[in-house]
Amino acid sequence: MTVRVLVPTGMLGGGFPPETVARGLDLGADVIAVDGGSTDSGPYYLGSGIAKTAAAAVARDLRVLLRAAATAGIPLIVGSCGTSGTDSGVDWVAGIVRGILAEEGLSLRVATIYSEQQAADLKEHLQQGRVHPLPPAGELDPETLESCRHIVAMMGHEPIAEALTAGADVVLAGRATDTAVAAAFPLLHGMPAGPTWHAAKIVECGGQCTTNPRAGGVLATIDATGFTIEPLDPAVACTPASVAAHMLYETVNPFTMREPAGTIEVADARYTALDDRRVRVEGSRFEPAAQYTNKLEGARITGYETMSFTAIRDPHILGQITTWATLLRRMITTWVRDTLGLGPEEYALDIRLYGYDAILGDLDPDTRPPREVGVMLLVNAPDQQTATAVAKVANPLMLHLPTPDMDYLPSLAFATSPAETERGAAYEFVLNHVVDAAPTSLFRIHLEDRDAYGK
Repeated sequence: MTVRVLVPTGMLGGGFPPETVARGLDLGADVIAVDGGSTDSGPYYLGSGIAKTAAAAVARDLRVLLRAAATAGIPLIVGSCGTSGTDSGVDWVAGIVRGILAEEGLSLRVATIYSEQQAADLKEHLQQGRVHPLPPAGELDPETLESCRHIVAMMGHEPIAEALTAGADVVLAGRATDTAVAAAFPLLHGMPAGPTWHAAKIVECGGQCTTNPRAGGVLATIDATGFTIEPLDPAVACTPASVAAHMLYETVNPFTMREPAGTIEVADARYTALDDRRVRVEGSRFEPAAQYTNKLEGARITGYETMSFTAIRDPHILGQITTWATLLRRMITTWVRDTLGLGPEEYALDIRLYGYDAILGDLDPDTRPPREVGVMLLVNAPDQQTATAVAKVANPLMLHLPTPDMDYLPSLAFATSPAETERGAAYEFVLNHVVDAAPTSLFRIHLEDRDAYGK
């Protein structure tokens, strides 16, 4: 027996050639699985509950996938809906799905799985010793839970499998591990845990495990002793190196990866090229954990941000750009104190020199004078009005500040007019903890009627 998992893209809304999905169906796909979110783009999306992807892009992808699922009579599973997997993110994707089903006249039964948590419930788990920190986080305090705008628990495959067992054709899950989205259907149908979880890890980002990640997704065929990975684009290949390399992606250790139910072990895995396009993997194991855990993610507001951006091409300033940046910081601090009566402890100031060291900072080995530099000023304050006021005080300095040895007034180049852009609330991740729980106890499953939207 085999189970074939079609993963069309690394993230719903990222796009893919529709013909690659059609080819996956021709190859006998048993399920379509796709990730809908990530924490890669920072805490804003969890804190605000707003999706990173455009509704039109998500709808474009879903229309192709829903048609494919209906045509082939196979399930469609989407994980981490709405980027961060909040309840509002699940409802947002569900609303798009409902519209497409009605427009296309498709009769598919939709299940939504909610993963958002209430601080009050988690405080009970905390008091009973069921919440534990992951390095480098420390012990959790109740006030941190209360400060979060949204908290989600990361589900394993079990809630998804439960929804499929209940009769769902389309599963729209809140926050889930990327691997759980692809592993749920094979595990439900008796595939061994080792090959299933390893295959799910390899295909989580679609074509990233191929020689051309832009060309579409992959098909994983899982059986009793291993799995085979094949690109959906006939012109693209998987190689042992491209497949094995994906265990380096987003893992602390390339040979192990923890899931809620246990740990993927691939140190003994063997990667073999079956031909010039397909790779066979055997030797993967899965070690069940003594205690099932779900990871928690939470984000809170740190303040409100205003951004300003100017550009420098003056060679004299660029020859001593760090001196100029130090002077800029010192003068902004002085002017803000004298003008607004604010001390440095009442707001935060970040100056980033793009084109010089904005990415690596002190780790950057290249200290040669750049040809041009973009200067980003980020001000964070308890309210938007204060953040913008600080940025406005800095405006003349970001337009005309000379270095100490200059005998003329330079003119720098603001990127926008007005120079100040209010970014609204800024967020930070504050939870890196797990909670001891039963596999489905933290999640809520809602199964809709099959004919709710079809015509």
